[in-house]
Amino acid sequence: MKIIADLCIVPMGVGPSVSAYIREVRDILAQTGLTHEMHANGTNIEGEMSAVSAAVEACCERLHAMGVERIFCTMHFSTRTDKPQSMADKLASLT
Repeated sequence: MKIIADLCIVPMGVGPSVSAYIREVRDILAQTGLTHEMHANGTNIEGEMSAVSAAVEACCERLHAMGVERIFCTMHFSTRTDKPQSMADKLASLT
């Protein structure tokens, strides 16, 4: 099932700057081949639900391997069955 997800991963207990950890998340997502766009508070991702879930799991595993003991994640996603729709389609419909 194809989804468009909004993911926010927050490494906890690592201090006020999380840039090094978010760069790792960015690099992992880039390796997945999934369409994704980072924004100021997270990342939009589109793809099969299983692939998106596997990518989130890989991100969490990497951050834990970097010493992050606790990670808080939120993910909202949408699906459609009436027509195929990409992130770009959703934005284009606003013009």
